[in-house]
Amino acid sequence: MKIFITGATGFIGGRLAQQLAEDGHQLHALIRSPHKTAHLQHANIRLFKGDLSDKKSIEAAIAGCRAAFHLAAYAKTWSRDPNLFHQINVDGTVNVFEAAHQASVQRVVFTSTGGTLNPSDDGQPSDENTPRTEPFFNDYERTKAAAEEKAREFTDKGLPVVTVNPTRVYGPGLVAESAAMTKIIRLYNRGRWRIIPGDGSRQGNYVYIDNVVQAHILALHSGTPGQRYIAGGENATYDDFFDKLKKVSGKHYAMLHMHYPLLRIATYIQYGALRLVGKPPLITPEWIKKYLHHWAVSSRKAQQELGYTIIPLETGIAKTLEWIEHSDNVK
Repeated sequence: MKIFITGATGFIGGRLAQQLAEDGHQLHALIRSPHKTAHLQHANIRLFKGDLSDKKSIEAAIAGCRAAFHLAAYAKTWSRDPNLFHQINVDGTVNVFEAAHQASVQRVVFTSTGGTLNPSDDGQPSDENTPRTEPFFNDYERTKAAAEEKAREFTDKGLPVVTVNPTRVYGPGLVAESAAMTKIIRLYNRGRWRIIPGDGSRQGNYVYIDNVVQAHILALHSGTPGQRYIAGGENATYDDFFDKLKKVSGKHYAMLHMHYPLLRIATYIQYGALRLVGKPPLITPEWIKKYLHHWAVSSRKAQQELGYTIIPLETGIAKTLEWIEHSDNVK
């Protein structure tokens, strides 16, 4: 099958593009940065220079494709131009959907985020039907939620769009903005990460990269247009996560619970200092608010409707550490 893809230079998109090419599909990859395409050198991958703001480049790349994966997004914690989030995540998504509609693409899989789901502070894991009652915590979440609404609107217009919501993704691959958990695993393995947010009791959902790739491919073949599917993994508290990391790595570093008042103060200090020198902050105060909530989710819908499976967290961490050790030794 001939497939159009955006975001192939990213963490999830890169892994997905490689898998699709190995499966024999012909990929048309829209690429904004040609210097980031070393992993895309495959006989089944054709690169098209362009970006989400350039409708003509999208139309050229998507021509003749039967399916499309739209993963490209502005996933940073902050932008000097706050309009950039909307321009890329909403307007850019509309450009892809319009081009797909005009090209009579038979199925579009759109990658959103678990950040658009509702926190699970009531003790029950959130799912696709849990209403969002909390305000969004940052521009990334807000604009991805708006893009999900566009996906539903285009499905109503006749373009079959299926949405996938990955949670906290980790595993081997390109260590980009969306690979924060892989970065933390690597830093811990090197003895350079010693912080646990809050008292360590807040839950999150951790999903191995191969499961996320699987969810996208299953959504292409079996997803219901207009629906969204959570591509999640195992729910665990911060303490659980680092306990498993200690066990698998065999490295029992002393960890510091950084409680939220101190975490907020530290965030404001680095936020202000880095902005003064013109550098993007590692995290913003509004992102910190997320850590006050639980983010357990259920992937039951994807399991039942798509045949989605989940790699246990401990197994995924072991696979990630094996890859980290190998890649560090190669360097």
